[in-house]
Amino acid sequence: MTQILTGAALFDGTTIRPGLALAIEGDRIAAILTEAEAPAGAIDLNGGVLAPGLIDLQVNGGDGILLDGSATVDTLARICAAHARLGVTGILPTLITDTPQATAAVIRAGIAAAKARVPGFLGLHLEGPHLDPRRHGAHDPALIRPMTEDDLAALIAAARALPALMVTLAPASARPDQIAALRAAGAVVSLGHADCTLAEAAAAHAAGATCVTHLFNAMSALGSREPGLVGAALSLPLACGLIADGVHVHPETIRLALAAKRAGAVFLVSDAMAVAGTDLTEFHLGHRRILRRDGRLTLEDGTLAGADLSLPQAVRFMIEQVGVAPERALAMATRIPAQVIGADRGRIAPGLPADLVHFDADWNLTRVWQAGAPVQAN
Repeated sequence: MTQILTGAALFDGTTIRPGLALAIEGDRIAAILTEAEAPAGAIDLNGGVLAPGLIDLQVNGGDGILLDGSATVDTLARICAAHARLGVTGILPTLITDTPQATAAVIRAGIAAAKARVPGFLGLHLEGPHLDPRRHGAHDPALIRPMTEDDLAALIAAARALPALMVTLAPASARPDQIAALRAAGAVVSLGHADCTLAEAAAAHAAGATCVTHLFNAMSALGSREPGLVGAALSLPLACGLIADGVHVHPETIRLALAAKRAGAVFLVSDAMAVAGTDLTEFHLGHRRILRRDGRLTLEDGTLAGADLSLPQAVRFMIEQVGVAPERALAMATRIPAQVIGADRGRIAPGLPADLVHFDADWNLTRVWQAGAPVQAN
C-alpha cells in the first residue's frame, strides 16, 4: 500500500524543507517528492512539520506499568505502544537500580522482545545498580553496589544479544577496565548518578564512556575549583541526555549548557515513569509511593522521581521556553539519540522505517505513524 503525505514542511533529521511530499510504501519510506509531484488523493497535512518518529533513550515505564523484575515481552510491548501514542516510535525501556535477579529478568525479556520484533523496541537502558550512593536520587541506596565480574559478564552477554544496550554507571562503582570491556562488547556506557571529579570522569571517558545521563541531575556540580561531572559533560566529547521540562533543569541553565558544550551532542529524554499516557495520580516504585502533582513526580519527601513529560512536550519546551531553533530541537529528539545508540533511524530518507510524527504550527502533536501504519496520538 502506497501513502503520500503532503502539505507540511519536511524535517529530514537536519533541515526543515518546505514544498515537499513523502511517499510511503508498506513500512518504509519510498521517496521524497516535490508537492507538484504528489498525485491526487494524497493526504494533506494542512501545514505544520512532518518529522521522523521521536526516539527516547530513557523510558522507565508507561501505560500504568513501571519496568521491573516482573517484565515480560508483553510488558515491554505495552510500554512501547504507550509511547508510540505519545509520538515516540523508538525507545530504550529503562530499568533503574534493582536486584541482580530483576536485572537478569529484564534482560531476558528484552532479548525476547528483540526476537519478537516488538514495534518501537530499540534495546534496553540499565540505569544502575552500579552508581554512586552519594548521588542516589530516587534510586534505592540499599540496592546500589559496585560492579562485580559476574555483573560484567552478564552485561557483556546482554550487549551482544540486544539491538542496543545503554548502561548508566558511576566511576565510584565501575573500574576503567570494566568500562572498556562493556564498550568493546557494544554497550553504550553513560556516566550518571555520580559524585565524581573531572579527572575521574575523564578517565571513564578515556576507557570508553560516551554519554552522560540526565545532565545536571544526580551528579557533581560545576564548581570554581572542581568542574565535577557537569564540567566533564560540557567540556569532553560526551553525548548528554537532558530532561527539558523546566522542573529538572532551568531554561537559562539549558541555554548556558548549549552555549558551553564544546564537543558531543545534547539529546532529549523524557525519563518517563508508569504514569506516561495515563491520568494516574500516583504509583509505587518498589515499596515507595510516587506522587504526581503539578507536573512533577516525587517521592513523599519531595525528591524528584523521574519526570511527568513526553518527548513532544520537551521539543515544544526547547523551542518556546529555551529559544532553540526548531531544527535543533527536533534533531535532539530524533537523529541525535539514534546516533548515540548506532541505530539507522531518526531521519527521513528512502529505505528507512516509515516512523513519522506531525506537529501543527504551534508544536502540538497531531499524528503518528509507526512502520507506515497510523497510530492514534494521545
